[in-house]
Amino acid sequence: MFEPSYYRRCQCKGQLTDEDGQPVLGADGAPKIGDIGLTCPKLGKGHGKWYFYFRIEPCPGAKSGKVRRGGFATRTEAQTKAKETYDALSAGTDVLSHEKCADYFLRWIKAKKSLARTTRHGYEEHLNNYLLPHLGHIKRRDLKVRHLDLMYDAIDKENAERILHRLRVDQLQKDRDDAHQAWVKKAGYAKREERRAARRAFLDANAALREGKKGLRKITSAATMHRINDTLSSALSWGIKREQAFAKNWAQLVELPPATRPKPLVWTPERVEHWKRTGEKPGPVMVWTPELTGQFLDFVKNDWLYELWHSFIFLGPRRGEMAALPWTEVSTDALWLRISQQIVEVAYQLYGETPKAESVRTLSLSLESGDNLIRFRAKQERKRQEWGQAYVETGRVWTRENGEELHPDWISRRFARLVELSGLPPVRLHDLRHLAATLSLLAGNDIKVVQEKLGHSSRQITSDTYTSVLPEMMRAEAESVMAVVPRDIAFDIRTPLEVPEETWQDGLAVLLAHGARQPDGTWAVGAQTRPDADLLGMVTLTGHSQDDAANAAVRWIRDHCAANNLELVRVENFNDRYSEEQRPDFSLTRFTVSRSQDPSLDTWVLPTGLPTTTRSRSRRPANSRRKAA
Repeated sequence: MFEPSYYRRCQCKGQLTDEDGQPVLGADGAPKIGDIGLTCPKLGKGHGKWYFYFRIEPCPGAKSGKVRRGGFATRTEAQTKAKETYDALSAGTDVLSHEKCADYFLRWIKAKKSLARTTRHGYEEHLNNYLLPHLGHIKRRDLKVRHLDLMYDAIDKENAERILHRLRVDQLQKDRDDAHQAWVKKAGYAKREERRAARRAFLDANAALREGKKGLRKITSAATMHRINDTLSSALSWGIKREQAFAKNWAQLVELPPATRPKPLVWTPERVEHWKRTGEKPGPVMVWTPELTGQFLDFVKNDWLYELWHSFIFLGPRRGEMAALPWTEVSTDALWLRISQQIVEVAYQLYGETPKAESVRTLSLSLESGDNLIRFRAKQERKRQEWGQAYVETGRVWTRENGEELHPDWISRRFARLVELSGLPPVRLHDLRHLAATLSLLAGNDIKVVQEKLGHSSRQITSDTYTSVLPEMMRAEAESVMAVVPRDIAFDIRTPLEVPEETWQDGLAVLLAHGARQPDGTWAVGAQTRPDADLLGMVTLTGHSQDDAANAAVRWIRDHCAANNLELVRVENFNDRYSEEQRPDFSLTRFTVSRSQDPSLDTWVLPTGLPTTTRSRSRRPANSRRKAA
C-alpha cells in the first residue's frame, strides 16, 4: 500500500543530543557537533527542505526496503515526486538502485555480444565522447528527458565554440598563405634584408597556424546527434526489456534538429563551370554524367587497378566488399561474382566480417566486366612470375602488384588522387554507388533490380538514397510527355508524303522525321526510312526550337495517317540524342505506322446457314488417363 510520510529537515550543524535530550560527549569529554537536521529549532516556514519516504518489500541485495528522497522546496513537490517514484516502482523499475548511468552504459555495451565490429566502435565513440561525460554522473533511476536536453544543449554550445575556433584557423591559414606568397615574390631579386624579413614573417605565420590548430575538433552535425540518440535509445531499450531499469525510453522523447540526407547531384555543365571558376562543390554527394564517366575510364586505362575502377562504376559494390573478394567467389565463364565477405576498418586496423544478410548477393557480369577480370588475373600471373618467392599469396581478386591485399582506406585515397590528376570534377569513391544505381536506371532497369545489385534491405532505401536523376533521364521523360500531346504548329507541305510499298513490313512502317534549322531561321523537316535514304516528303515551318520541329512532324504524320486510313502506333522523340551544341539546330522523331486491317465485306460470300460442327472425340475416363500416364 502506498502510504508515504513527509517531513522537513535542514543541513544545520549543532550540538548532538541523545533520546533523553542530554548532550552526546566525545572520547575527550567535549560535546559532539554534527548534523541536527530533524531537531533544528529553526525548522518551519522558509527553513529546511521537504523529504518523503515509504516502505516497500525488500529487493534482493538491497540494504533496506525503504524509499527515501528529499531536497524539495515544497510539500507539493515532494508529493509529486513520491507518486512518480511509486509509479516507477509499480512498472518494475529498481528505485533503490544507486547505479550511475556511466556504470550502466558500460555494463550495457559489454553485454551486447552480437554487435558488428564497426557498430560497436561507433557505440563506444558515442559513449566516450558524449554520453559518459554528460550523463555518466547521474543516477540511473533519476535519468529523465531533461538531462538529455541539457546534453544536446551543451553539444550545441560546444559546436558554437568549435565554429569560432575553425574560423580563427581559417584566418591563420590565409595569413600563412599570404605570407608564403610574399616570401616567394621577394625571392631572387629583393634585398637580403627584405627576403629575410619575408621569410621570418612566413615562419611566424606558420608557427601561429600550428599553434592555432591545437585542440581543433570536428563540429557535431545534426546527423551525428541523431546517431548519438539512437545509441542512447538502444541502451535504454535494453535496460527496459532486461530489468525494467527505466520507466520510459527517454531518448524517444527528445526533439533534435532535422537531419536531411544529402541528395546526390549530377555534374551538369553549369555546375562544372562553376566548380572550375570557384573550386566549390555544389553538394557533398556528386555524380558524374555518362560522358564524364567515360572520360575517367579513358584516363585510368593504363592504371594497375583499371579493372577495379570499372567494377566500382558498373557494379556499385562497397570498398570493403571489393577488398575482400576472393577468386573462389568469381566465375568468368558463367559471368558472376558473389559478395559474401567484407573487410572493415576500425582505427585503420583491418578485420574480416560477414556482411549483413541482405548484402550477401550474386552480381551478374557483362561480357566486358568478365573480360576485365580475365585480363586482371593475367596481369597478376605476370607479376607473380616477376616477384617470384617475394610475391604475397592472398587469394584476393584485387591486390597490389606484389600480391598484397588492399586497404579499403587506401582504395579511397588512390581513387581521389586519380580523380584529381584527371582534372574531372571531384566525386568520392562511395559516390560511384550512386553512379552505378543511376546508370542502371538510365538503362531502363527496375528499382528492384538496382536494390538487389547494391545489397539494400528494401527498395525504399535504394530509391531515397542512391537514385539521383541524370539530365538524360529528366530530358527523356519530358520529351516523351511532349510527344503525347502534339502542339498546333503551322507548317507548309513542300513535298507530299508518300510511303513506298517496300517500306511496309508485316503491316508496319517506321519513319524518321529529321528537322534542321535553315540559314534564314526557318525549319525544314523531312521524312525518311533511314538516315541515308531519300526523302519521302518534306515540310517547312517558322519555329523557334527543336520542340516546334518535333511537334510539327507529329501533326504532319498524324494528318497523313488520318487521310490514308493508317494508324499511328508509336511516337518517339530523340531530341535528347543531340549534344548541347547541336540541339538548337536539329530535331529527330521516330514514328511507327500501321496499316488498317479492317476487312471489307465486298469480297465476302454471305453465309446462308450455320457451319457444320466437327465430331468431338469422346472423353476418356479419369482413371484411364491415370493409367496411361
